[in-house]
Amino acid sequence: MRCPVCGFDNLTGAEVCDNCGADLAGHDVPQPALSFQGRLLGEHLDALGAPPPLTVGPDTPVDVVIARMQEAESDVVLVTVDGRLVGIFTDRDAVVKAAGKHLDAFHVRDFMTPDPVVLRHDDPIALAIHKMAVGGFRHIPIVRDGAPTGVVTARDVFDHLAETMP
Repeated sequence: MRCPVCGFDNLTGAEVCDNCGADLAGHDVPQPALSFQGRLLGEHLDALGAPPPLTVGPDTPVDVVIARMQEAESDVVLVTVDGRLVGIFTDRDAVVKAAGKHLDAFHVRDFMTPDPVVLRHDDPIALAIHKMAVGGFRHIPIVRDGAPTGVVTARDVFDHLAETMP
């Protein structure tokens, strides 16, 4: 048990610091971080106000998809079949997977990430942060009953937290 006064590393269970004599009773019990926890864990993704996603079908030519992304100033497009999410295509996919190829000869299904990790609109923002950190994602689709309703981005989360944190 580290003394909160002097920082001396005492034996676990010590009631008084061996170095400075400070009372250690109760200092080894974890205390909740209510303000941090309440804001992150209590607020849902709906609070981010994600706009409707840009969607295309899997048979859409990649050059058309990239043109639509540029036109919409979006770095992500969701691939759907009958309104259900089947894949995601990002600016990174365009650069890493499609660059240098004759794009008019390929469809978005050839370069998309199939069956992407998703979030629900009522998931907490903390879950989005966790999934992004663990999976290395910058974009995660938000779905309701299998249909995409938006995309949460790392920038959205950061901007929202910067605006709302005191």
